[in-house]
Amino acid sequence: MKNLSELRQDIITGEWVLIATGRAMRPQFFRKKSVTTEASRKGCSFEALLPEAFLVFDKKGEIYHPTPKIINELKKNWFLQTVPNKYPAIRESAICPVPEKRGLYEMMEGVGFHEVVITRDHKKSIGLMNSGEATIVLRAYRARFEALKDEECVEYISVFHNHGSEAGASVFHPHSQIIAIPVIPQDVSRSIAGSLNYFERHKKCVHCEIIHFEIEERARIVYENEKFIAFCPYVSRTAFEVRIFPKIHTPEFESSQDDDLALAGDALRAVLRKLYKGLRNPPYNFFIHTAPTSDGMYYGHYHWHIEIIPKTAVWAGFEIGTGIEISTVAPEEAAKFLRKIKI
Repeated sequence: MKNLSELRQDIITGEWVLIATGRAMRPQFFRKKSVTTEASRKGCSFEALLPEAFLVFDKKGEIYHPTPKIINELKKNWFLQTVPNKYPAIRESAICPVPEKRGLYEMMEGVGFHEVVITRDHKKSIGLMNSGEATIVLRAYRARFEALKDEECVEYISVFHNHGSEAGASVFHPHSQIIAIPVIPQDVSRSIAGSLNYFERHKKCVHCEIIHFEIEERARIVYENEKFIAFCPYVSRTAFEVRIFPKIHTPEFESSQDDDLALAGDALRAVLRKLYKGLRNPPYNFFIHTAPTSDGMYYGHYHWHIEIIPKTAVWAGFEIGTGIEISTVAPEEAAKFLRKIKI
């Protein structure tokens, strides 16, 4: 008898997820979810090259640091710009924060960097770009990683993209954000600790083992090219979650070469386009999980990747009360559905 539901445990973090196939709806059901509402170009602050832009890519992928001499030409030809966030969640400071005790609690000042990566076309999300354009986005991420990783106060750099208001995008115009902070986030810490634990027990990268298993089974693969593979994780936290990994072991995203980023861009664009077409432009978040910046620790056991999480469900009492997420579509079914979407 086929299981009506399964509790699956993440091999890295130890967290449980409930794959509730007994209450599942067909993948096509998620097409009926509310779609991202388009906002007018009029009054959009991201439509023009901003005066505070400090990193610019043109349409050919050439990189510039704007100067008065070239600014007029860049205003015509820019494709991507990086600017400081106008409303930063964290502030820049030359002085690193020091943890302080507040009675039972511990705190530190929110110091770091908060930047916005903006692409030019008001309507063209990454899923609608071509591979070359998606690659430029990843190159911009890498450039900022390289610039920020050696900052004295930075321990971790988070790159993330919110698509749609339900995913937290306050501006319709496509953009990503980069936040560099003086601590390693708990979710990342759990992932790294699980990776290290597996490596110490088996002398192998757990993510490499997962990739090999997925290639052998082929039940959850959504897309792959020469160097990257995208699949719905066996322990998917939500329906249609997809993760993209380099097939060759690499701990740090920022060490990726141009050729690798081109294939990473191809995979990212392909998956987001499949979600766009298959689920009718759903809201989603994606983010990069990579090794922390240099803090004296060794992270050679880790394997960087991109996680894409569509907003296909809302946390309710069970999820909030237990921390166990429920997915009503098995990852095998989600991957089968997405594989069939032609791009």
